[in-house]
Amino acid sequence: MRILYSHRIQSWDGQGIHLEAMVAALREAGHEVRVVGPPAYSTVSLGGESRAVALLRRWLPAAAAELAELAYSGPSFRRLARAAAEFRPEVVYERYNLFFLAGALLARRHRLPFLVEVNAPLSEERARFGRLRLQRLARFTENFVWRAADRVLPVTAVLADHVAAAGVSRDRIAVVPNGIDLGDFPAPAPPPDRDELVLGFVGFVRDWHGLDAVVRAIAAWNGTPRLVLQVVGEGPARPGLERLAAELGIADRVRFTGLAERDAIPGLLAGFDIALQPAAVPYASPLKVFEYMAAGRPIVAPDQPNLREVLEDGRTALLFDPAAPGAMWRAVMRLTGDPALRAQLGTAARAAVLSRDFTWAGNARRVIALFEAEIARRAASPARAAE
Repeated sequence: MRILYSHRIQSWDGQGIHLEAMVAALREAGHEVRVVGPPAYSTVSLGGESRAVALLRRWLPAAAAELAELAYSGPSFRRLARAAAEFRPEVVYERYNLFFLAGALLARRHRLPFLVEVNAPLSEERARFGRLRLQRLARFTENFVWRAADRVLPVTAVLADHVAAAGVSRDRIAVVPNGIDLGDFPAPAPPPDRDELVLGFVGFVRDWHGLDAVVRAIAAWNGTPRLVLQVVGEGPARPGLERLAAELGIADRVRFTGLAERDAIPGLLAGFDIALQPAAVPYASPLKVFEYMAAGRPIVAPDQPNLREVLEDGRTALLFDPAAPGAMWRAVMRLTGDPALRAQLGTAARAAVLSRDFTWAGNARRVIALFEAEIARRAASPARAAE
């Protein structure tokens, strides 16, 4: 199958990881994929973003920047149209972004099956954090793209409810969570024997993750084994966490690796005794959770609907009540004193990845099956397909 993959990603972060992994899985499955996105995307380093975009966000008034986002659909559409004329795709796949209409317009113009992957309700998200001025226009463009799609692919069932509330019928919604590449995660070995226990976190470090509570709890811990926090990643919360660790006299027990290349992540996870997901956006499908599972690490995570779609309390993770003070640390303490439970949870988490096929290859198969079903539907009802 020839797949035209449209996106507007300007930064190399979790979005880029998802995109590259899906494209690789589709190609590995024998499909041709033409990726069309902003020219600057290929030049951005891990954790970075386009310099031009950063300057626009800094200097333009918010409403003007949002109109510029919408206007960007014009040159994006022209690039897609040129690629379509040369590549002659059978289908269009797009990673949804706010104010981005290019894929929907191209698919409609060429009457091609159109699938849209949705990772967040961006109009709601940006409005909630005060970063959206043209809210009615944002909701209109978001709903237009979602309703134009033959299938909308939210990453969680919680997010599927947002899509349905926008007017997309349930039979056009298929949940496709994030995943991992099993080839990156060989059968896990137990962490090395040592006199300390490593609590690990991977990702972009923000204040709302609540790692400051972990730092304070480590400082208050006087028992054995010695507890260490290892953070793999960067983010705006890092300087504050480093200052806090220094003030509490435990700078040597709070370690930051900085940004790590993707091929280094499995090896770093292998050194975790307990993997932390201290907080999560309520509709997200956190990449780190699947990585923790594939690495066979025991996980401590909030007990909330989107995470319960993947994790089972007491079997593949310990889930804590995020509204209960100290609940996360109590879960950590339970695992600290029970190596058998740590091993049991890690083994079960790894098995769940295999049994439920939480892999990019599995996601590629699901996407192709949806495209094939839509192609068959159009062949059986050409009049409806031409609408």
